[in-house]
Amino acid sequence: MENYPLLADRIKSTFIDLILLIGATILAANLLDRANNPPDWVRISIFIAIWIVYEPLCTAIGATMGNLIMGIRVRRYGNASSRINIVQALFRYIMKLCLGWISFLTINSNPERRAMHDMAVGSVLVRA
Repeated sequence: MENYPLLADRIKSTFIDLILLIGATILAANLLDRANNPPDWVRISIFIAIWIVYEPLCTAIGATMGNLIMGIRVRRYGNASSRINIVQALFRYIMKLCLGWISFLTINSNPERRAMHDMAVGSVLVRA
């Protein structure tokens, strides 16, 4: 049986990622302010990369920084040694954003501690 992370571990991981994203946004904003009037598309692209691409891409290729620090990984449900693909990771992230904290209500009601967004895409979090 796999060792599934607790809700507290998932919240800590999310908080770490949030702090990282806020820091990256502040850093990018400061760097762009020093640049000589960068076009709006550059600002928009950086914002999208930070806030939309980061989590799905990191999840699909390995783990977010929060996941790494907390020692947890997103894997395929039924095959915990296999990563989810980028499409699953993107859909998982969209579901996570849409459902918000409500998604975490199911974690303590199933043995694998799967959130609603995990159930929607066939993923599970496991300890690394």
